[in-house]
Amino acid sequence: MKLLSFIRPDGIATAGRLDDDRVVDLGRPLRTLLGDPIPEGTPRGADVFHLGEVTLQPVVPEPSKIIAAPVNYRDHQAEMNEAYHIDALGIFLKAPSSVLAHQGTIRLPYTDRRFDQEGELALVIGRPGRDITVADALKHVAGYTCLLDITMRGGEDRSTRKSFDTFTPVGPYLVTPDEVGPLESLTLRTWVGDELRQDADIKDLIWSVPRLIAYASSVMTLRTGDIITTGTPAGVGTITEGDRITVDIGHVGRLEATVSTQGAVPCPTKGAHRGPVPPKTVTPTRSK
Repeated sequence: MKLLSFIRPDGIATAGRLDDDRVVDLGRPLRTLLGDPIPEGTPRGADVFHLGEVTLQPVVPEPSKIIAAPVNYRDHQAEMNEAYHIDALGIFLKAPSSVLAHQGTIRLPYTDRRFDQEGELALVIGRPGRDITVADALKHVAGYTCLLDITMRGGEDRSTRKSFDTFTPVGPYLVTPDEVGPLESLTLRTWVGDELRQDADIKDLIWSVPRLIAYASSVMTLRTGDIITTGTPAGVGTITEGDRITVDIGHVGRLEATVSTQGAVPCPTKGAHRGPVPPKTVTPTRSK
């Protein structure tokens, strides 16, 4: 099943189920639907729209938090010259206000800083919990989606460099686990324009999805609608005005966003020459 958050032609924000190119309005926000059985077919009295009639929103327009995994592929650790990976770094938070809908515009805030794309597999929590075991972790997943973790390079804290408004495109929809199938069979690919930059297998995550959920829940209570994103593989690279970024994950979807520098100003902080050293050029490789 594919679920999405959208704005109806009459301006009402709601959530629905995608059936081919039809959107069945389920009558309430996605976060409030995830804890209940979602009806098959078309509920009596439900409005149905063509996909082209509605405006997509981020899968969860207002998540209580976005939990992110730093350095969760070894090839990305190598390309960033990082001494440590997720085993030592744990997790970090992105601002919930950074979410952006499919086909939205990423707005780069500064004229004098480097910004990179990072394509990732993300999940949305359906069943809340604390101190979840690895064995039970997937029972708490409502579904999976594509995510872009847009990043300003430098020495500022990760949560600062990754939390600008529009820096978390997510979508286009949420796919339930039964439709996604085994995560180990998924492949993630990211393009900037026609250039394939990232090409990796989800099975190559250092911390698997269940382990990541279990650890995150040992730090903080996971709530329905929380987004957890699993980290990016090698192939990060600079983005700039007019770029089109595409993330494709088999059985999960294809997320697109464009880049704008309109309104950008000089950066007020001085971290540009600090922090991990990103690659100067992008050479797409299979994740090892």
